Amino acid sequence: MKKPFVIAIDGASSTGKSTLAKALAQALGFVYVDSGAMYRGVTLFAQQHGWLSPTHFDTETLITHLDDIQLTFNNNNLLLNGIDVSTEIRTMTVSNGVSQVAAVSAIRSFLVAQQRAIGAQHNVVMDGRDIGTVVFPNADVKLFLTADANIRAQRRYDELKGTDPSVTLDAILENITQRDHLDSTRADSPLVQATDAIAINAAEFSITTLQTHVLALVKKRMGI
Repeated sequence: MKKPFVIAIDGASSTGKSTLAKALAQALGFVYVDSGAMYRGVTLFAQQHGWLSPTHFDTETLITHLDDIQLTFNNNNLLLNGIDVSTEIRTMTVSNGVSQVAAVSAIRSFLVAQQRAIGAQHNVVMDGRDIGTVVFPNADVKLFLTADANIRAQRRYDELKGTDPSVTLDAILENITQRDHLDSTRADSPLVQATDAIAINAAEFSITTLQTHVLALVKKRMGI
């Protein structure tokens, strides 16, 4: 049986990884997996149960309840124990807690096992922070997206202001800066560019031209 083809897209918050990954998956007929959404799902679960707040994180209790968490995707929407939480996981409340959750080794192991299981069965496009370095170190194509923090903050603000009028550009920039630091300095699976990844400054492209550029790279690698 032919090994599934894996495209790994890594990069910091709001570099456009998910938008690019969704477009590639649709164009190629691959399964799309948003690994960041999975970490956000665990974060939301912890917050719903009172184990994670701005001043408290009951790590051990969350770890003991990981088996109570079922994460699935339906039309690119994340379901947490059967409930669509694709809107809830994008709030600033979840954004402010997700890096803490993602730094816990037991949680990373729990989710990496699920991500690898999907990649073993399907051709996938998966985006996150450690897909090309940890989850799929032998991925067929590895991309690493970058963009200036101010540009990323503006992009995130434009996405959120319609659903959350209280959000501010300054708060988003602070959140992105903090997450960049936490994600790149954590002990377990930090955000780093894989040595064999193709680095792309997403700020140099429009959404459409970035998708066209990357699709051409992937097709060349696939020989089509």
